[in-house]
Parts: sequence; structure tokens; C-alpha cells
Amino acid sequence: MSLADVAGADRFVDLAGLLESCEVDGFHADFLSWGHYRPEYWRNYWHTHSFHEVCLAYSGEGRFNSGTALYDVTPGSVFLARPGDVHEIESSHSSPLGIAFWGFTFRPASSGGRAGESGRTGEGGRRRARDSVGWWSGLTRPDGPVMSSRAGAMPSLISALAAEAAAPVAGYSTALSALGATLVLETARAFALDEDLAVEPVRRDRGPLVVEAMQRHLRDNLSRPITVRDVAAAAHLSERHAERLFTQQTGASIMSTLRRLRLELAAQLLLDPSLTITEVARSCGYSDVRPFSTAFRRKYGRTPGDHRRAGGTEFI
Repeated sequence: MSLADVAGADRFVDLAGLLESCEVDGFHADFLSWGHYRPEYWRNYWHTHSFHEVCLAYSGEGRFNSGTALYDVTPGSVFLARPGDVHEIESSHSSPLGIAFWGFTFRPASSGGRAGESGRTGEGGRRRARDSVGWWSGLTRPDGPVMSSRAGAMPSLISALAAEAAAPVAGYSTALSALGATLVLETARAFALDEDLAVEPVRRDRGPLVVEAMQRHLRDNLSRPITVRDVAAAAHLSERHAERLFTQQTGASIMSTLRRLRLELAAQLLLDPSLTITEVARSCGYSDVRPFSTAFRRKYGRTPGDHRRAGGTEFI
């Protein structure tokens, strides 16, 4: 989504009454204003707010004055007035400024949810918000930057929010809350210091996740013919790599695991008297009762019929 698409977000104002609050990462935001200025000359004279007001310029030029500092505004500029900041915005006459803006309060959630990235709630969450830094420092630091070029996903979010507001359908409340929370997050990131955004990279061993996906493929297709090729393709691996990885993680081959899963399923299905042994066999990937019975007896020491008559009690 480009900045040009924000120009069509004039329905952004319709979010008033539709999106009033959201929670994000242990913080609560109450949205107080949504707006959109078309690219024509305008001036927002010196004033202040009790909330955060954020503007994204999508076209033209202008100036953002915050206290004694003067900032040139061009397309892609994001500028912020924190609570108590005295500021004004003035569009250029020759190249009128177009902006989308939103205003919200921002505070640690009083209860529930996650606090920052710690997973703590309540007073622990409030303490972390006061004592630590993170993406939210862009909003909570009174001496932080007020001008940024890190629009990030804001243009896409603004357009998506405007589209939801223009034609609400079932589920719009959930969609708007999620989009609003992401907009708050992106806003804070835009003004956070680089050191506050830095995190330790998460290095995950994909092996267990890939093997889990292969096991899921086996369980989902127990009644169908399955080969190592099928399982490897589902995991986007070569057959050799898939087999080696699977054996490393589970201690068993793909096909032996398939046989075990099929027979475990069969042991459960045989306890349903509405199913014939032939139906059970086919539900577990056996096209004929004979090989099914042979495999079942080899694993459990009883025929499928004996298992059914005993009600499965031989495994207690």
C-alpha cells in the first residue's frame, strides 16, 4: 500500500463511534479523534491536547511547529504531539498538505493482557511500563522525537480502517480492534529510539516444527494411500532429507510411524460397534481385511475381532 492510497481514506473520520478503544501488549488506548485533511491550504493554529495526536502526510508540503522547533513536512512524514505539547500545523500554499490523523490516550492496562513483552499483568505491567523501555517508549518518553519518516505499515492500516468504516459487515468490531492496536504499535515504533526497538534475535530450530507438520500430515491422511514422497512434499523437503530429519527427531521412520498411527486409530474404531471390521480397515488405510488383521495381531497380539469382543480391556 502506497501513500497515494491514503488519499482515498477520507472515510477515516467514520471510525468515530466504531473504534473507540483497544488493548495492545498490556497497554490501553482510547481513540478520541479520527480525521483527514484534503490537500488544500489550511492551518491548525497553536494549541495543545491531553492526548497523543499523530499525523501522516500523504501529499504536498507543510510545516509542523512543536514548541520552539520547526519541522518541514513532506509525503511520508509522521509527526506527533504528545499530551501537553504546544504545536501548530500549516499547509503550504503552493503544494497543499494532505494528512490523515488520529488521537488517542495511552496508558498501561489496569488488569488483564500482557504487560510489554514480559507477560506480566496488573501492577507488574504498570511497573514495567514505567521502568523499562521498548516499542512503547515512542509514546511514553516526553523528550522523544516528534518527527519521523518511519511510516511502516501505517498507509495500509489507515486504508484498511477506512474501508472497514465505509462498509461495516459482520466481524467489523474485531477487525477494527486488531487494526487499531496495530496502528498504535506502528505509531509508537515510528517514534521509539533505535536502541529501544532492538531485541535479541530469536533463533529457532525448525526441525521439530517441520517434523510436527509431517506427523500432522500423516494423522490427517490415515485413510489414504501415503508414501514418503507425499509426506516430504507436504514439508517441502526432498524424500531423503525428510526421512533423515523425521528419524532424528522421533527415533522412528516415516512409514513405521504411519503404521503405528493407523493401528492405534484402528484400536479405537474397533470399539464402535456400528463399524464393521472391513470399514475400520479401510478407515485406517487398508484396502483389505487380511493384511489389516495380520498387522493388528502383530502389534497387539490379538485379532481385531478379539480386541472388539474384549472391549479393548487387554490394554488396561
